[in-house]
Amino acid sequence: MDLGLKGKKVLVTGGSKGIGKGIAKAFLEEGAEVAITARSKEGLNKAEQELTHVHTIQADLMKEPERERTFQQVQEVLGGIDILINNVGGSSGGKIEETSMDSFEEAMALNYFSAVHFSKLVLPGMKEKGHGSIVNISSIFGRESGGKATYNNAKAAMISFTKALADETIADGVRVNSVAPGAILHPTGNWQKRLEENPEKINQFVKDEIPAGRFGTVEEIADVVVFLASKRAAWVSGASLNVDGGQSNMNM
Repeated sequence: MDLGLKGKKVLVTGGSKGIGKGIAKAFLEEGAEVAITARSKEGLNKAEQELTHVHTIQADLMKEPERERTFQQVQEVLGGIDILINNVGGSSGGKIEETSMDSFEEAMALNYFSAVHFSKLVLPGMKEKGHGSIVNISSIFGRESGGKATYNNAKAAMISFTKALADETIADGVRVNSVAPGAILHPTGNWQKRLEENPEKINQFVKDEIPAGRFGTVEEIADVVVFLASKRAAWVSGASLNVDGGQSNMNM
């Protein structure tokens, strides 16, 4: 299936490892021009070695001026942005009562405000061209409890934002959707760390909580993201799609 992505200009935030790197790789394989951002210079250097022709930009996307600088650099490097993948994120804290307000604010800045800000930055250019696609990487836990509240709250906001922005922009040719991964296993992820620390507990978790009987892979997320961003998904707007092997308790 030709997804029509050859030559498309793509920005993937948090693209130096894990799901973000997998998404960048999938777009490159489709012939797109891809820029990725991350905080770690070491991580970006490694991604450059693994991903042929990828463009890298080091930035702390929790900070508004850094997001604006990144956007300008991507514009200079790629000459525009056709597809935005808001992937950067992370979790912190623990029980709500024991988690500082700073942790809640930082989680919103990293997971949610970065997505809102980059979306606002790319929209004028997409509208001018009459086409564009934004895919937000949320989480199944944006719909239900599980994991850390700081992360879940931010991802819930992202899912809500996806639908609100999609309804505002579809008439201008810009589609906005969300992919909600379940538990994904990759070398730099939390699930890999937990599996190494307590394999018996995590293997039991997989047996009890994931109907498919295994963790998902980065590639399985990337395949869905690339499809949603493509012209083959032209009539999909405002959706939040679970990609989780049946793990979520929600079916919408």
